[in-house]
Amino acid sequence: MILSMTGFGKAETTLSGRKYICEIRSLNSKSMDLSVRLAPQLRARELDLRTIVNQRLERGKVDLFIYEDAGSKSQEAGLTAINWVVAKEYALQYKEQFGEVPAEVMAAILRFPDVTKPQEESVELTDEQFEAVKALLNEAIDAFIAFRTQEGAALQAMFTEKLDGIADLLAQVEPFEKGRVAKIKERLEASLAQLSADTQAQIDRNRLEQEMIYYLEKLDITEEKVRLTNHIKYFRECMAAEGSGVGKKLGFIAQEMGREINTLGSKSNQSEMQIIVVKMKDILEQIKEQVLNVL
Repeated sequence: MILSMTGFGKAETTLSGRKYICEIRSLNSKSMDLSVRLAPQLRARELDLRTIVNQRLERGKVDLFIYEDAGSKSQEAGLTAINWVVAKEYALQYKEQFGEVPAEVMAAILRFPDVTKPQEESVELTDEQFEAVKALLNEAIDAFIAFRTQEGAALQAMFTEKLDGIADLLAQVEPFEKGRVAKIKERLEASLAQLSADTQAQIDRNRLEQEMIYYLEKLDITEEKVRLTNHIKYFRECMAAEGSGVGKKLGFIAQEMGREINTLGSKSNQSEMQIIVVKMKDILEQIKEQVLNVL
């Protein structure tokens, strides 16, 4: 089962009456690109938290947020902390301009963001509290991986549908291939019949047959069909395999599929076959776009 690089996970916990929230989200990236934003009391432990994420998540543009719920402190105390120094400064400025400060103006001042903004605490968590934070992080990662698995299943279903489409189009080439050789021979024979009798008498029929065989062999697409079929089979096997680096491997296989399809197009000398090849290329481009999202 393949995994998507796109994911989201969230978990919450309460420590000493305060709620902590952990969120993880990611997009596709060639390697691990981790951005971390932590509550002030967790910044000294950032390296430990990064190690956990790097060990459990292989790659992707990952954003990690662990923060304290803004309302948890005031809910715990039942009151909103007031920065009276800032409040008095606002009141003094009002008084200098307009005189006495009415009650309604003072009430408005007490609602200013910088007046009610709580002071950041730089106190670090104890080891026991940090273990709870690590458990919170792992819980969020579990939810994140579950999201990746769900998205991966959708990608795998899409890839299966697209691969079936290419295989069906490849099967449609066979009827044109059988009649193609006969048409080429007829065209060459018709061209020779237009030559003068003297010129035809000088033609070495054995050499002509050899050249025709060589020409037809260069147009033969049997090898390309076999290799493309094998690439499709290997693509399916890699999707079903467990392990890391599946996305990169699928990208390489898609490139090889593109080479075989391009060779089919260069060897096809019938408009019907060229239309089929164009359809194959269209489907393959859709696969290549989505392969970038596979872990």
